[in-house]
Amino acid sequence: MEQRINYYEVASDALKIMMEMEKYTKSTGIDRKLRELVKIRASQINGCAFCINMHTSDARKMGETEQRLYCVSAWSDCDFYTDAEKLALELTEHVTLVPTKHVPDDLYNRVRTHFSEKEYVDLVILINQINSWNRLSISMGNFATEAK
Repeated sequence: MEQRINYYEVASDALKIMMEMEKYTKSTGIDRKLRELVKIRASQINGCAFCINMHTSDARKMGETEQRLYCVSAWSDCDFYTDAEKLALELTEHVTLVPTKHVPDDLYNRVRTHFSEKEYVDLVILINQINSWNRLSISMGNFATEAK
């Protein structure tokens, strides 16, 4: 599949806003490796190969281990993610699949034991941001390419 539309060119004002939001997510107190794990997990759920490829590459550059990257889709069965990371990944699944999973009070309360009110909001914004990128990428025909 080839990219259908150069959406950066066609909707440059909208993409500027998306990029500003991206800058915001990078400025938060959320650990940068955790941000990448969240982006990878949401992209896995959404089936966005382009974003999975990009964010696993970015995570590697940050020093994330192959083991943690390979197992992010099975995070709940692994002991090498922290409790905070597991909660962020669980929240990622619930927000990404909000029509069927919602975000129950129990999950919210558990997440809040590791993340402040501001960090919780920032996490939800991060999850929404990657879901928006996934939907743009898939709709516009982006696909993962071989590393050069």
